[in-house]
Amino acid sequence: MTGWGGPGAGALVEVWWARLGQARAEFVADLDAVERERLGAYVRDEDKDRFLLGVTLTRRVLGRRLSLPAAKVSLDRTCAECGKPHGKVRVAAAVELSVTHSGDLVGVAFGDRPVGLDVEKVDPRVDVDGVARIALPAEEVRELSGYDGIAKVRAFTTYWTRKEAVLKATGEGLRGDLQAAVPAGIQMQELDVGPDHRAALAVVSTEPPAVQIKDARQLLR
Repeated sequence: MTGWGGPGAGALVEVWWARLGQARAEFVADLDAVERERLGAYVRDEDKDRFLLGVTLTRRVLGRRLSLPAAKVSLDRTCAECGKPHGKVRVAAAVELSVTHSGDLVGVAFGDRPVGLDVEKVDPRVDVDGVARIALPAEEVRELSGYDGIAKVRAFTTYWTRKEAVLKATGEGLRGDLQAAVPAGIQMQELDVGPDHRAALAVVSTEPPAVQIKDARQLLR
């Protein structure tokens, strides 16, 4: 396997999107013991559905790629710091992936090099100014001051998804410096997911990747 796009392909990332209403109880059958335990720990039904869809998307896309039933795909969630099974999902098949969910959307990005995908629902209840002061560099704070109302919330959400995508791609997560500039060797782009959400993709690559957007409806039938 020389790349997610196949032999001779350049940097290619597939981004699969599902919606909350597509979760079904029968998807639980393909989960392993750790995933079932995590699913059971969620209190709200919508959080259960988001987690279930993320796992199902991951297993079904990789299952097609590896010619395996979804339940037979081996996923490693070992935390690099404590060894417990709650870390970033990895698969031993020369495939990098990133899972995200917020509001009505669940997404998974797959590639042959580290990727970070983030989606956030545009939420008017967010304390934009308060969070911006600790999470955005001075330049972005100044840019944000030019917006009002829901436009300001949308602009902030755009900035935030960019940061989370980059920190996921680098492996730092939210422990990283939120105010730092995008590091060299990271390609970042925004993805159109409609007016109610914002999404961004980051890829560790010296060249912009080819990005394919996939609708998960057929996959989840």
